[in-house]
Amino acid sequence: MTTTQPAPFGARLHALAAERGPFCVGIDPHAVLLRAWGYDDDVAGLEQFALRAVEAVAPYVSTVKPQSAFYERFGSRGVAVLERVIAAARAAGALVLLDVKRGDIGSTSQAYADAYLDPSSPLASDAVTLSPYLGFGSLTPFVESARTHGAGLFVLAATSNPEGPEVQSARTGAAFGGRGVAATVLAHLRALNGDAEPLGSFGAVVGATLGDRGGLAALGLEPADLAFNGPVLAPGYGEQGGTTADLRRLFGASDGHVIATSSRGVLRLGPDPVALRDAVLRANEELRG
Repeated sequence: MTTTQPAPFGARLHALAAERGPFCVGIDPHAVLLRAWGYDDDVAGLEQFALRAVEAVAPYVSTVKPQSAFYERFGSRGVAVLERVIAAARAAGALVLLDVKRGDIGSTSQAYADAYLDPSSPLASDAVTLSPYLGFGSLTPFVESARTHGAGLFVLAATSNPEGPEVQSARTGAAFGGRGVAATVLAHLRALNGDAEPLGSFGAVVGATLGDRGGLAALGLEPADLAFNGPVLAPGYGEQGGTTADLRRLFGASDGHVIATSSRGVLRLGPDPVALRDAVLRANEELRG
């Protein structure tokens, strides 16, 4: 019996973003949003909110990004809802980027990779977000699992939160090249992606709210650091102030690899499915230029 090797995540993302657009919606059932939609902040409200949001937006975006914490806060019943969200989004043709920001070592890292990337897991997703701050090499089990299963990784590099530069602008020791932490992360991703066509599967998280290349310089980054042949997840787009013009200034000719993401900026328009759909279509059109 032969098995078909899955297509690499980068190739699948590149094709679907070209077809549907480069916008990603975060499916984040925040308590405030549940109440705004008329639901109680309980498991029943969580399920109704999340599945209704997926039904409204997943057919029109390349990627949906459930934030695991908003489901985990309800315990095992919340995780069961997350499983249904993943399945429903994939059934609608969207890629699922599970926002978990995991980062550990050895067998623990492998267990996380098995949970989120192995197709036999009920939480299996197309890609996950990761933290590299136990050393980039600690992500090796995720890298190997992603290659095996045709999945993708988005590694924190230059994030949109104001606390990020405390770590991300720091310099590594001489033994590690003396470069900034963010630049080092991007260099590792460049090595992993190599000459993959049309796009590598190992991506970075770079905040849309950095604003311009001066914002990159504050993190010790140069424009060339962003040319790592992989996708960029750009949080902070829309409601948090990041604009399409910001993305153009930050990424220039590489902006075709950029997946801009927003959660509350879209979900606050619910529960009207037409309003949610139209917001997604507008964002995709704007990002396409």
